[in-house]
Amino acid sequence: MMQERRKIYEANLKNVGLQLELEDKSESEDGKTYFLKIHTPWDVLATYADVLKIKVPFKVNDVPDNHEAPASWLFTPLRLPDHVMHPEPDYFTSPFDKSKTDFFLIDDKETFFPPSTRNRIVYYILSRCTYNKDDKLNKDKRGIKRLLNNGTYTSAFPLHDVRASSTGPSSERYSLYRYWARFLRFYKEQPLNLIRRYYGEKIGIYFAWLGFYTEMLFYAAVVGLACFIYGAATYHDAVWTKEICDENIGGNIVMCPLCDKKCGYWKLNSTCNSTWQSHLFDNTATVFFAIFMGIWVTLFLEFWKRRQARLEYEWDLVDFEEEQQRLQLRPEYETKCTSKRLNRVTQMEPYLPVTSKLARSCLSGATVLFWISLIIASIIGVIAYRLAVFAALASFMKDSPTNKLEVVGSLITPQLATSVTASCINFIIIMILNFLYERVAIWITDMEIPKTHVEYENKLTVKMFLFQFVNYYSSCFYVAFFKGKFVGYPGKYAYMFNEWSGLRNEECDPGGCLIELTTQLVIVMAGKQVWGNIQEALVPWLQNWWKSRSARSHPESLYSRWEQDYDLQNFSQFGLFYEYLEMVIQFGFITLFVASFPLAPLLALMNNILEVRVDAWKLTTQFRRPVAAKAHSIGAWDEILNMIAIFSVVTNAFIVAFTSDMIPRLVYLYAYHPGTELTMKGYINNSLSIFNISEIPFKNSPDPSENPPWFSSSVTTCRYRDYRYPPGHEHEYSHTMQFWHILAAKMAFIIIMEVGPSCSVHCDYAFKQCQAALAFSPIIHLHPCPSLLARGVCGEVLCGLDNPGCAIGREGSCEAGALPHPGVPAQL
Repeated sequence: MMQERRKIYEANLKNVGLQLELEDKSESEDGKTYFLKIHTPWDVLATYADVLKIKVPFKVNDVPDNHEAPASWLFTPLRLPDHVMHPEPDYFTSPFDKSKTDFFLIDDKETFFPPSTRNRIVYYILSRCTYNKDDKLNKDKRGIKRLLNNGTYTSAFPLHDVRASSTGPSSERYSLYRYWARFLRFYKEQPLNLIRRYYGEKIGIYFAWLGFYTEMLFYAAVVGLACFIYGAATYHDAVWTKEICDENIGGNIVMCPLCDKKCGYWKLNSTCNSTWQSHLFDNTATVFFAIFMGIWVTLFLEFWKRRQARLEYEWDLVDFEEEQQRLQLRPEYETKCTSKRLNRVTQMEPYLPVTSKLARSCLSGATVLFWISLIIASIIGVIAYRLAVFAALASFMKDSPTNKLEVVGSLITPQLATSVTASCINFIIIMILNFLYERVAIWITDMEIPKTHVEYENKLTVKMFLFQFVNYYSSCFYVAFFKGKFVGYPGKYAYMFNEWSGLRNEECDPGGCLIELTTQLVIVMAGKQVWGNIQEALVPWLQNWWKSRSARSHPESLYSRWEQDYDLQNFSQFGLFYEYLEMVIQFGFITLFVASFPLAPLLALMNNILEVRVDAWKLTTQFRRPVAAKAHSIGAWDEILNMIAIFSVVTNAFIVAFTSDMIPRLVYLYAYHPGTELTMKGYINNSLSIFNISEIPFKNSPDPSENPPWFSSSVTTCRYRDYRYPPGHEHEYSHTMQFWHILAAKMAFIIIMEVGPSCSVHCDYAFKQCQAALAFSPIIHLHPCPSLLARGVCGEVLCGLDNPGCAIGREGSCEAGALPHPGVPAQL
């Protein structure tokens, strides 16, 4: 049966015009595998270039370009040689027409179509060729994907031009390997034009985005490092920290138990170390850095839009190519949709009935909601673990047995131990759920039967990102916005489920919850990056080493190039998708919670410098050559990045206002400080409320065995973190006026922080207006708005938007008496 399918399929490929060459299995290294090589003659390339409306050059662009980057000589050490960068003259292009080949600049038919275009054309033919004799019967019997799924063929892939380590005058793979895929070249620019020629625009634009993102991270990393250094430099200048550590102040403040029964009374100065650590990240520079990152993320997105538009023009991807790609139906859609309907453009086309589409969408949505609910349930489980384990650790560590440990013994507290173990457990759960959901997301997206490749990728992108957003960030959201916010006070504590559960909501220690958010962020972010690099680099290398262990020492004559490529890992259709997803999740970490950890951009920068070269190395040496694809942008990721950017301003504002202690300190400094001089003295005493120990209910009181040796009946009150009236006051245990003043200051800060996004939206709107004005212009010169120029054909001359006498409309017409743009030659 398989042999019959192969015979018919290959016969149909020959009928199309492809040339097939079969390598006998006896010539293969294992003596069992046949290799079928496909050659594409010029006539076939020309025919399908016409069908696909591929743009090709017909004239060299003679419009002068006087743009030159200022002080470009400074970047000479970062440049690559011209034979690697492949600088080409700018051309005017037009969709290829086989009947008018003389019109195009065809110097050599063998090199006229770049390698990426050639393999895209071949894959287009393979994915639509049938393997049944009568095309009217069994219409689903078509395409290389179905033949791979039913085992007729084991694999299908474009060949690399040579071995990665082989030299040669026209070896693009070797050039990429030597000048791009080595870590020692990390400071060099990327050869984007060569990447585009060899792998296609879709992969090229990914590396353009990754490189640009890494460049922008440098500025955020420098500022973040400066803020961290400021925190370290002012380490011993924090008055409130000194008060906590002072034996006469913090040593005399008795704090109320942090849990029921198993937690005893404790002295404030026991949190001295964690308070010092917290100051590294919770200081005046935190506010500045949060505001800076709000500006940075806006500039990053706007500058990327400009960079993307430039690439779109330089790579000739404006308008037509993307629209053409959207019109191309997925082979799976054509085979699974048996119903037909009339389309005025394409005549009869397959379609999915509305009822079937609605049912599939409902099932897909329910599945996504179920998995998100599973994440929330796991987070609740981790929170319950934190509450239960904290009580156990507090009881176990009451005599400080960890102090006997060298170096780190004095730093280990019940809070830190609980936070670290809970974060590690949460990270393991995250990775397990990710592994399972990836397969579920692909299954439900296939089940929806998207119409086009673009629609398929967008649907999968939304599902995967929504899940991973909840999966990776939910624990950080809990620590940032819920922990310590709904605690109650002694005698009236709040519980996780109910009072009978015994799981009292967690409190923040006097040093604040920010240091715990930092711990959570470092473990999850760093763990993900380390695990990602192991998966991306080490695993494929080990798999390839194992597969080719018996043949890797053979000469080329015995271990042919197609066998070498066959032994490499397959670059699946989701390969690039996972790369984007990894970077966008990282982008969320360094923007959503960066106010708690200024070093996050530095960690991301170091990871991305490695990531660019690791991705290049594995794509060049460890993976088969992927099928080339066109793309004029990063697709749905653009909108996701915008959403994260807007959301990050909100989260950082709330972190500074409600998780950090900056606002309460500023309110105390300017409104509640003692005397006439601005000072932070007395802040700790002011920020702690008083409660009568005799009024603590028995269920909340610690067991006598849990209390420390210094505790006695002479201690009648304990302190807790809040702003409430003391016992004996007419409004005892209700919030003081200072609490409401602090709350008002927090809300005012959030409103001020939100001014930034409105500027961002305005700039984004202005940019889109400029793009809309350019939509009708056949020639685009990209400059920053508002000096952006659009030039359209006006009779026999070109005119510009900045020319008062010139108006460009849909037809590119000029007003009467309009003059051409200065310096622009007359041209048809």
